[in-house]
Amino acid sequence: MLNVAMLGASGRMGRTIVPAVAASADLRLSGALAAAGDPQVGLDAGLAAGTGPLSVIVTDDPARALEGADVAIDFTLPAASLDHARLCLARRVPLVIGTTGHDAAGRDEIGAIAAHLPVVMAPNMSLGVNLLLKLAEVAARALNADYDVEIFEAHHRHKVDAPSGTALGLGHAVARGRDTTLDRVAEYARHGAAGPRRRGAVGFSVMRGGEVVGDHRVFFAGPGEQIELAHHAQDRSGFARGALVAARWLAERPPGLYSMMDVLGL
Repeated sequence: MLNVAMLGASGRMGRTIVPAVAASADLRLSGALAAAGDPQVGLDAGLAAGTGPLSVIVTDDPARALEGADVAIDFTLPAASLDHARLCLARRVPLVIGTTGHDAAGRDEIGAIAAHLPVVMAPNMSLGVNLLLKLAEVAARALNADYDVEIFEAHHRHKVDAPSGTALGLGHAVARGRDTTLDRVAEYARHGAAGPRRRGAVGFSVMRGGEVVGDHRVFFAGPGEQIELAHHAQDRSGFARGALVAARWLAERPPGLYSMMDVLGL
């Protein structure tokens, strides 16, 4: 049995992953973490997630949540995930990071930690989304700048970062396919007399509303035709499955910063 610590057990993804761990034949929940002051602190993690009792109490102490863990899964906030990564390094617990919204300094620190600890970090854990990332890169390599690229994403009203980590990941995939970087080609806003479209630009559009789980689309608009690649998440179970696949894969890996592309062999 692989012992899994869920960091962010009270969040939307945590409440999806905990039952998925409980239903697995080869995984066991060994710890569950929520933020200080969260009403789920002190509750049984299984009951808090809407499944049966798991005899694991939700704690607000990261060190306690990591006790006995073979691997940790983090879906929290950027600053908290950095604290957890530092503690995982000290405890030698491999870490799957599904948290998005890190700034450049945060990403650099995670990269430095991964020199000494196995870490999977991905903007999206869904197996389908990661296939979409690969398809976007392949399409961008095949279609030159005569094909304008637009990336659209929609999420629930509670999401705090924009564009989503997945949308940015799609932008990076397109940029790689065209042998450039997203910093050079991204356009995040258009308002007023913005002028004609810049050749080779990758545009982003963001919607926030309701309880949309996740909707991502990449448009290649070219001469006389339009190609669309899309992924629509119906619920969060796909993200949970991907996180558990990553946790199993990571547990036996040497130190390094891995992506879901590595996990899936893409």
